[in-house]
Amino acid sequence: MRKITAGLFISLDGVVEAPDQWHFPYFNDEMGAAVGAMLADADTVLFGRKTYESFAGAWPEREAAGGEDAGFAKMLGDARKIVASSRKLDFTWRNSEQLEGDLVDAVTALKSEPGGDIALSGSISVIRQLLAAGLLDELHLLVHPLAVRKGMRLFDEGEPSVPLRLISSETFQTGVLNLVYGPAERKSEGTYEDAKAHIPPTEQ
Repeated sequence: MRKITAGLFISLDGVVEAPDQWHFPYFNDEMGAAVGAMLADADTVLFGRKTYESFAGAWPEREAAGGEDAGFAKMLGDARKIVASSRKLDFTWRNSEQLEGDLVDAVTALKSEPGGDIALSGSISVIRQLLAAGLLDELHLLVHPLAVRKGMRLFDEGEPSVPLRLISSETFQTGVLNLVYGPAERKSEGTYEDAKAHIPPTEQ
């Protein structure tokens, strides 16, 4: 069974929209290494349409330019890239294809195929659906010490809760937290009396 890993830049108040407008002051070698490590074992990258178009508009040119990030750009170019979209897409970036059929059904089948890890970078709507379906194995959150105060957040209000367990944590010199979560078993609903039973008497 292939592992599915997703990575997101996220603010302290949970905003994940338009990180290009607020995350760059916090980017350093530590963050670059973390992003690279998340993608290193993946031979397939899954995208939503908007994120794919953003990547496709930048990384092929960076690979061709041969700059310091050309190696990373080549890795992305060589990977199989699958794009989830309700509209028919035309591709110019090599090794790109469109996901056919229902997202959850198609990713479930993809996860059962032989191959390396499957990675996602950005693509909020896809990550939300895979989390809800229990298909995401790891969620990497690079939490920036900044309250953006506007924009889409990772989790919508009114949706069912998503229990997670912390796998690892690391603090970068910039104050960014590199948090890796995995799925956790859903706990039964407790009561105030249940919680109170775990509080030392002197603190009640």
